Amino acid sequence: MTPAEQTQRDRLTGIALMCAAVVLFACNDAAAKYLNGYMPTVQVVWARYMAAFVLALFMSNPIGHPQIMRTSRPWLQLGRSALLLASTALNFFALRYLQLDQAIAIIFSTPFIVAALGGPILGEWIKWRRWAAIAVGFCGVLLVARPGAGGIHPAALLSAMGAVCYAVYSIMTRILSRTDSNETTNFYSNLVGAVLVSVAVPFFWTQQSDPTIIILMCAMGLFSGLGHYLLIVGHRLAPASVLAPFIYTEIVWMIGLGYLVFHDVPNSWTLAGVAVVTASGLYLLYRERVAGVQGRPVD
Repeated sequence: MTPAEQTQRDRLTGIALMCAAVVLFACNDAAAKYLNGYMPTVQVVWARYMAAFVLALFMSNPIGHPQIMRTSRPWLQLGRSALLLASTALNFFALRYLQLDQAIAIIFSTPFIVAALGGPILGEWIKWRRWAAIAVGFCGVLLVARPGAGGIHPAALLSAMGAVCYAVYSIMTRILSRTDSNETTNFYSNLVGAVLVSVAVPFFWTQQSDPTIIILMCAMGLFSGLGHYLLIVGHRLAPASVLAPFIYTEIVWMIGLGYLVFHDVPNSWTLAGVAVVTASGLYLLYRERVAGVQGRPVD
């Protein structure tokens, strides 16, 4: 296999991992919205981080493998983890008032921010075809959200702030993938979030006894922990600007879960937006394959 073929194979693997990660993130958001009806949002955020941290302890075993705790860029790890916590908290608060498809549609502004920052920070410049595909995908998002068409809850601003935090988090993930292992980055993500939220949660705690609620609280750790691990591996294999547009595929899962769990029926605008978003993602995948066959950088 030539170096060009190996690079192309890595990029396609990274895309597959990103798509798998967003399925888990959709399940995590659906669980968060459901739990918001039974407890304060801070407690929901705590459940997500504490369950993921316990899972990371079993998977990484930092006591038996102390090298997992060693990072060459501790402040970058801490900053990245804090940004992920901020994005998660803002999104969970927004989900208390927004439908799943509304919240994720706003988060889908992330690829524009990542693409804009990826060039000057990471040296991952993109050309007009990918910019066009991202723009088309975002137009699909606008069909779903329809800003100005009757308006949506002010909590949408929380989702917008979460999108900014997540975009910077994605850039920092790519930078750390050059120096730190996947296990180290994933461990710090869960450790920092669990510690910070554990300080606040006693002021919001409500006792829970329903087994279904407790199981969901634990399952969030699996969804988020495994999802972010796949995300980290994907960023090691492919540039952030290549992976970012595939976050659009999450809207399909969010609409499905919204219908199954919360009985939110998508309207014709939503379905049209999903079609546009899916077409945009498929075109990006096609460009990856064309570039691989021709042995040149993706344009």
